[in-house]
This record gives sequence, structure tokens and C-alpha cells, in this order.
Amino acid sequence: MAGHSKWKGIKHKKAIVDAARGKVFTKVIREITVAARMGGGSPDANSRLRLALVKAREANLPKDRIDQAIKRGTGDLPGVTYEEQLMEAYGPGGVAILVEILTDNKNRTAPEMRSILTKHGGNSAGAGAVAWMFQKKGIIAVPMQGQSEDALMEIALEAGADDLKVEGDMATITASPQALEPVKQALAASKIPVESADLTMVPSTNVRVDNPDIAKQLLALLDALEEQDDSQHVYANFEIPDELLAQLQES
Repeated sequence: MAGHSKWKGIKHKKAIVDAARGKVFTKVIREITVAARMGGGSPDANSRLRLALVKAREANLPKDRIDQAIKRGTGDLPGVTYEEQLMEAYGPGGVAILVEILTDNKNRTAPEMRSILTKHGGNSAGAGAVAWMFQKKGIIAVPMQGQSEDALMEIALEAGADDLKVEGDMATITASPQALEPVKQALAASKIPVESADLTMVPSTNVRVDNPDIAKQLLALLDALEEQDDSQHVYANFEIPDELLAQLQES
């Protein structure tokens, strides 16, 4: 899992850089709008909206645009209606891929996604062929500088977390979606810094990718899927060794 975790960390840092350039504003706004439409405009009563607002602040999305997105979702302002879709696919090396999509035109999005898969050595999978391999979880990344693993474990588990693993200088806390917010609050109360906190789809098993060519093709596919305008989140069940991942980042 180390290689996969490092890849996710790289993507998180890239997202922050892209946010400064305004590249992620559209995706954040869409998520806020859909969250408000489905659960109402109050973040106190809408956990999905609350998490979307955290992402909006990370992206430095202006407050007026946040307010407009919420109002479009609640119907107080006119706006585009987005439809949620889940694309299931296989990538190079037999890696399972899930893509969460928000689109205002599924007739445009579906062929674009299929084209990306074909170009990068992937192929579509039938409904349910891949989704069963993933489970929604809350994932919190905590820097270990100055932290005691035992103390951190105690705080996390008492707040409702399922597990904690340490890889290098980073701890990864896993929790149910319902426990994500209580665990974050417990860490904040103990003045423990959090690098990231997300709801994500965690695979039950991982496919190890040792072949450099396949790994390069796989990462190119995942990048292309993430860059597609209507994709919100991309998940995959791969494991690339740290050494190989570092080589690919340098190349």
C-alpha cells in the first residue's frame, strides 16, 4: 500500500498547487451544489456539504462563489443540474478503477471517458464488476513529527476510528464515514495537526504493479481521468513499490 499512499499524497499536493491556479474551482463548486441539493444548505446538518466546504477553503474558493453554489443547490438561485454517475473500469495490469462523476450532460461525458480508457490501455467494466471491491471510508493523514504512535492511536480509537497505520513520517487513520468528523474533532482538541481528511473508496485488495511500463501507463490513465472536467474522484486498487514510484516521478 505504500506506493499507492505516496501516489495519493502526491495528488493531494498537486491539487493544492492546481487550486492556486483556479483549476479545481469547477469541481469544488459542483460538489458544493450537489451536496446542498441533496442534503440542504446547512453544513451543520449536512456532512457532505461540510466536507465540500473544507475542500473549498483548501482551494481558496472565494466566499461569494461558495454562497452562490449553495444557493444553486438549494434552488434559491437558478443553475445547472448535475447528475451523479459511477464509472467502473479496468486499467493496465488488471487494476480496478472507480470514477465518481458529476455531469450536466452524460451523453458528452460517457464517450469522453471511454476515449480516455482506450487511449491509455484501459477498458470499461459492467455495473458492479468493480464497485464491490471498494468500501467508503474516512481517511485522515497525520504527520508523525513529535507524535507518539500509542497516544495517537488511543485518541483516534476512542473517537471511533477503525485503525491507524504508520508509514515513514505519516500516520493514516481509517474510520467509517460517520466517524470521520468526530475523529477530526478529537485530533483538533488535542492540537494534533491534520494534513488531509477525506471520504474515499478503500479497496479490499490491491494489485501489485512492478513493471515500469505498465506502472507508467497506469498513472498516465489515472491522471487523464482526474483531469477530465466531469470526474470528481478517481479510485484504484494498485500498489507500486516506492522505488519505482520515485523513478516515475523523476522521469
